[in-house]
Amino acid sequence: MSINIRKAETKDLPSIYALVKELALYEQAPHEPSITVEEFVQDGSGDTPRFQAILAEKNGQTIGGAVYYHGYSTWKGKIIYLDDIVVNESYRKQGIGTLLFKKLLQITQELQVNQLRWHVLDWNHPAIKFYKKINASLDEHWITCKIEKDGLYIN
Repeated sequence: MSINIRKAETKDLPSIYALVKELALYEQAPHEPSITVEEFVQDGSGDTPRFQAILAEKNGQTIGGAVYYHGYSTWKGKIIYLDDIVVNESYRKQGIGTLLFKKLLQITQELQVNQLRWHVLDWNHPAIKFYKKINASLDEHWITCKIEKDGLYIN
């Protein structure tokens, strides 16, 4: 099986978005992605994209991808935050996630960042097992906090 891992281009973003929707279904939250594919493409394009992506493809078909963006930690300095990594269900457990992660690690080295950070749902045991296999540390002390769009406005 010949898998090509590369940085995504604007033309690839709709297929990455489809993977994000597939991930939302897997995570039992199909209603959570609230932006349109057009907004996703716009946010990932142009002179200052809000995110970047890499993809895995086989025979020209996108079968996996990872969406990430640059961040900063006052304790660590430059970081990359991995927002999503997903492999199409029919291609899971074939090493494609590992290939995507290796490419992302290569990018972190090229950019000389000090940390790669992401979240995983506590019930997603296959992902947790994968992350432990690649020697990621799972921090049990930090709690994810967020304010959704309708709460972002101060009265």
